[in-house]
Amino acid sequence: MDYFCGMKQRIRKYSTARPNHPRTHKVTFMLNDDEHRTVERYLAKYKIANKSRWYRETILVHIIRTLEEDYPTLFNENEMRR
Repeated sequence: MDYFCGMKQRIRKYSTARPNHPRTHKVTFMLNDDEHRTVERYLAKYKIANKSRWYRETILVHIIRTLEEDYPTLFNENEMRR
């Protein structure tokens, strides 16, 4: 019989990169001083330790959201509002 020994189990919030989908494409961009300070203040405020993951997820969420909004529909917006 297994007993709970009082140790907190670690639950992963994010999945790790899958071996069959390795990240092989490097992307680099530059920030000015004000942008960098803003990002650093945000990361510190919300206690984000993994900057790479945060940048990747933030950019991809924005892209996916934009693509979903721009998805072609059968009717235009005015026809759908009637």
